[in-house]
Order: sequence, then structure tokens, then C-alpha cells
Amino acid sequence: MFLYSLLALAVVTALIFAAPLKAKVWATLAVVAAGALWASATAVGVLAGGHTVRLWATDVFLFGSDAGSMDPLSALFALIVSVGAVAAVLYSRGYLAHYLGRKSPAHISLHYTALATMFYAMLGVVTSEGGFSFLFFWELMTVASFLLILFDAERREVRRAALAYVIMMHVGFALLLIGFVRLDSVCRSADFALLGEYFRTQPALPLFVVFLAGFGMKAGMFPMHVWLPEAHPAAPSHVSALMSGVMIKTGVYGILRVTAQIADLPTLRTAGLILLVAGIVTGLWGVILAAAQNDVKRLLAYSSIENIGIVLIGLGIAALGKSSGNQLAAICGLSGALLHTLNHSLFKSLLFFGAGNILSQTHTTSLDALGGLGRHMPVTGLLFLAGTTAICALPPLNGFVSELLIYLGMLDGIASGSDVLASAAGLAALALIGGVVILAFTKLYGTVFLGAPRTHEVAEASEVDNFRIAAMALPLAGILFIGLFPQTAVSAVTRAAGFFIHHPADAADYLLSPTLAAVSRTVWLLILVVGLLAWLRSRALRTRKVTDGATWGCGFTSPNVRMQYSGESYSEGLQSIATSLTQNSGEGGAVGKGEIFPAAHNFDIRHKDRFDKLFAAWWVELLRVINKRAMRLRTGKINHYVLFALAFLVLIFLLSIFNLI
Repeated sequence: MFLYSLLALAVVTALIFAAPLKAKVWATLAVVAAGALWASATAVGVLAGGHTVRLWATDVFLFGSDAGSMDPLSALFALIVSVGAVAAVLYSRGYLAHYLGRKSPAHISLHYTALATMFYAMLGVVTSEGGFSFLFFWELMTVASFLLILFDAERREVRRAALAYVIMMHVGFALLLIGFVRLDSVCRSADFALLGEYFRTQPALPLFVVFLAGFGMKAGMFPMHVWLPEAHPAAPSHVSALMSGVMIKTGVYGILRVTAQIADLPTLRTAGLILLVAGIVTGLWGVILAAAQNDVKRLLAYSSIENIGIVLIGLGIAALGKSSGNQLAAICGLSGALLHTLNHSLFKSLLFFGAGNILSQTHTTSLDALGGLGRHMPVTGLLFLAGTTAICALPPLNGFVSELLIYLGMLDGIASGSDVLASAAGLAALALIGGVVILAFTKLYGTVFLGAPRTHEVAEASEVDNFRIAAMALPLAGILFIGLFPQTAVSAVTRAAGFFIHHPADAADYLLSPTLAAVSRTVWLLILVVGLLAWLRSRALRTRKVTDGATWGCGFTSPNVRMQYSGESYSEGLQSIATSLTQNSGEGGAVGKGEIFPAAHNFDIRHKDRFDKLFAAWWVELLRVINKRAMRLRTGKINHYVLFALAFLVLIFLLSIFNLI
């Protein structure tokens, strides 16, 4: 499998490098679309039939037997990967158009090769049955995403973000390697399926925590999230969409695979509490930091951390429900978590595409430099509004459905008396997260698209090309479908949830169908009422003359852009909480208390995560010191290099004698 994968990578690389400069995107799209169509068709068949399809099986001399298959859980994640990758490649056609004259053909070719590689590596991750093929695709995914982040490597902040990312991902990889090697040493195989045997015969929680930390590093779980707000703003927007909307879900996938193998109910209960607490802390930390940000892409990046927290809350409730025998709480928690994983991939891809439109047309993502884009970029503004509404979990869009299921799981946990305190804590946390999300995204949308332009670049902005609009329409279709037809979407995720709860899919549909039917009726009624009101309004205005007027100036006769909310002032009430969580830096000066008639001021403040220094920055510094020390060994003398090799062989010999390796 490894050899075939490397040969396929060589063929794809040759195809993309050989294609003419303007045709590279179409070559990449053809490669990705072919894989996406195959994966999607297979996934739909698996989800419809509830069976498992074997994809490959190998017997490698070094790593033993290995295999890959697609079961309902893999099928759901394969769909997420396929839709996200196709939309990202299509979006790149318009986003990278102005780079074609500034970057070399080799640079563009490398970028598209990494994009195609990342797609197939993610498919490999979610279809591997575990073991060393899983680690192979996991590492391939990391290397490809590292290259994608480095697209603008001439910028220092991009290089720093990419370095921090690759270091943290390899720390996570080392944790996963420890976990799989430990599993292989006990069970003679490193497949996920043998985790159940390991957990029955060995202490389960230590290995569970090792895997949780390794997968949590990729998912952006607190406190291992610090790479995410740095890498996403540094990467091109279609890469940010693919990483945030799709790649971090592979971490969720791994956590699901490991947790599902815990059969001992007390141990499962403890694991559920760990997941619930991790979800609460991750969600609250992410959303508070998101609301404090004054940059579009950093706000969206912290929002991804918050949504991973919501998914973990759902997983924790599912584990607690299963451990206490509460079937409905388990079904609602896991189905809500899986559906939210799908939902987040859709609306976060849409929002990052919108952020790319804003950046390419205005050359900034600073909230305090934007405003009034809804008039100049109306289609982007409308699509971005749909993504904003969905991420705020408002009906009639998809975010409402998944969070409702998680709420139902927690309410049932309270009503049944099985997990009252845990469910109540999750309920309170999710409600608080939801409130701050609305603050963060009304701030984002209002500051960027409403009001008046603050700079001439914004005032001169125009709508983007049709390729980028089409790419945004792909996730929008999924958002609308899940929101308007929740029963169909939830039926699919309950089939994927069967690997954990072991229930008949029809039974899950039966338990949830009354609630989902009520949701569907309410959604369509809401649409009908809004449509009726719009029709009545248009009819009433038909006989009246409507003129545009100036924005209401709160009593001022000459309102200007300095009188409208900035990003910082909008969330000022939250800063008392966020100050203890961030390290703040600013440029320019605020209006002094002694300025009776203040002059013009430019003031920009940035809120950076305190954990960046506490948890991640020292790794980068440590790597720099190690590299500096290692350079001393490069003496340029052959006899020194021979001595080093001899010392290494002696070390291996001694370790072998004492059975240390």
C-alpha cells in the first residue's frame, strides 16, 4: 500500500507539474473530483446499506498486515473530505489568479500537488483500519498541509506559523506512535479493532489519554489549540477552509474510533467525563477568544476551536449515556456530535471562502479597516450571512439541528436522573457558548458588511468572480438541505453512530423522528411567514416612492465613519473576561483624556492567546537551540563523521545487549 501510494503521488505530481500554468487548477480539480466522486458514491452506498466495504489489504515485511475499509463512520467522514476538497480546489481558481504572475510555475505546481495530496491523505486516514497505514497517511496529511501553509513563505509570520504547526503536529504524531506501538506490543497488531481487546486486559485510561492528546492536537482541543489561530490566518483562504472545515475533523475521527472500543462501563463513564470537561473548556475558551478578535480569519480560527468543543460535549454526553444505559441520551449526543462535525465543515468552509473574498478585494482582514461591504459585494454578503446564521445555530439552517440534538441528549440525561450534574454543566456551557457566538458573529458581520466603508479600498471593492461564488454555493447547498430536511440528514448520521451505540438504525430514527418532524414543520412555517411578510411589504411599497437616505446619525447632523462601532468597541463588555486570557498588543495611540478636541488617531489592538507562550512558543525556541547546538557537529572533517557513526553503532550494540531496544 505504501509503495502504491508513493507511485500514485509521483503520477499526480508529474501531471500537475506538466500542465500549463493556467491549466494546473483544472488538472488538480480533475484529480480531486475523480477521487471525490468515487469516495462519495461508495460512502452513499455504505450509509444506505449499513455495511462495510473492504478497500485494500496488504502484508508488508516491515509493518505486518494492514488493511483499509469503509464502514458507515468512515463513509460520513469521506463525504466531509470530498465536498470540502472539491470546493477548496474550485475556490482556488479565482483566489490564486492574481498570484500566477507573481509566483513561479514550480511554486504553483507544488501548491496544487500538496492540495491533491492532502485530499487523498485525508481519505486514507478515514479509511485505514488503524496501525501503520493510518500513521503513514496521517504524516502525509501533515506534510501536505505544512507546504500549503507556506504558500506565502516570504512573510516572516507565515514561516513562524508553519514552523509552530509542524512542530506541534509531530508532537501529536509521536503520541499516536506511542499509542499504536503500545497496542501492537500487547495485541500483536495496531488495528483500531484490537483496542477493545487491549482495554479489556490492560488499564484503559492511560492509553485513552495518550490517544486523546495525540488526536486532540490535530483537532485543536484545549490547551493544544494554539497552532490553529496562527496557521489559519497565515494560509491562503481555500487552505484555511480545508484545514478548519475538514482536516481538524480527522482528530475527531480518531477520538471516536478509540472511545468506541471502551467496553467497561465505569471506564467509559470516566472517559465521557474527560471528553465533556475537555469540550466545555475548549468551547468556552474558543468562543471568548473569538469574540475578542479584530481580524476576520483569526476570529474564524478561534470559532473552529469553539465548535470542536461543541463536538466533544456531544461525545461526552454520548459516552455518559451509554455507560448509564440511557439509550436516548447516547443517540442524541453522538448523532448531534457527528452532525455538528458535518455542519461545521460546511459553514466554516463557506465563511473562510468569504474571508478570502474580503481579503482579495480589500487587501485587509482587519475589522477596523472594513465596513459597508454589503453594498459593494452583495452576493458575498448574502452568502456570508447564511454562514453566520448557520454557525449561530439559528433556524432554518443546519447548525440549529445538530445543537438541538446535543441539547436533547443533555435534557434527557437530567430528566432520567442518570447524569444530572454532568448534563447540567454541559447544558449551561453550551447555552453560554451559544450566547457568546451570537455576540462574536454579529460583531463580525455587522462591522464588515454593514455601516459605511472606512477606507477607499473598501469603498472601491467589487464582487468576486463566479468560480469563487460557485465554490461558496457548494457548502451552502448542504447547509440548506440539512436545515430544511433534518430527518434525512439525521438518518444518515444515526447509521454512522451505530459503531458506538450498536443500535438498529430504524430504532434511532423512530426515537428522533417526532422531534425532527416538528423541527421540519416549524422551519417550513417560518419560511412561509417570512415569505408572506416580504410579499405584503413589496405590495404595500408598490404605490409608494422609496428613496435612499443617510444612515441614522444618533442626532448628529454630519455622521461619519468614526462614529460607527469598531470591532474592539462592539465587544468591549467582554474584554474584562478576555483580558485575563490574552496578551494584548497595539499599534498607534488611543484618544487621551486631556484631548478636548481630539486629532485623528489610528489605533489597532490585537488579542493573542496566552497559551501561545506557555504551551507552544518554547517548543519553537527549543528547536532553534537544538539546531544551533547540532550545527557544531558539522566540522567538515571526514574523520569526525566516521567517529560519530562509530559511536552510534556502539550505542546501538550496548542497548541491544541490555535489551533496551
